[in-house]
Amino acid sequence: MTEDGERIAADFDHAVNMTATELESWLETEESKSVGDKSGGDESTGHRSGRRIAEILRKRKGDLAEDDYTHMRKVTGYVRRHLKQRPSGDVRETPWRYSLMNWGHDPLR
Repeated sequence: MTEDGERIAADFDHAVNMTATELESWLETEESKSVGDKSGGDESTGHRSGRRIAEILRKRKGDLAEDDYTHMRKVTGYVRRHLKQRPSGDVRETPWRYSLMNWGHDPLR
């Protein structure tokens, strides 16, 4: 793995705080399916990303391909940007939290 790949993997591991199993279970909920941009069809961008994140989490580091690293970088960027938009008050049952969880990050952890 290159130095860049190691940095991308470390950033991804920091941003994604849900396991593959937790994420897959979350993606089955109505709350998960209720949020996100669905301009590309029935499934939101974040929901589709969540499925891809679960696949990446199940791979061994040595089996990650270039497109996996590209997606990992995208996930890290999304999580960082979205965390900066935290609404005030209790965020437990908010679209903001649900969107982050679709991207593998539960802000309540």
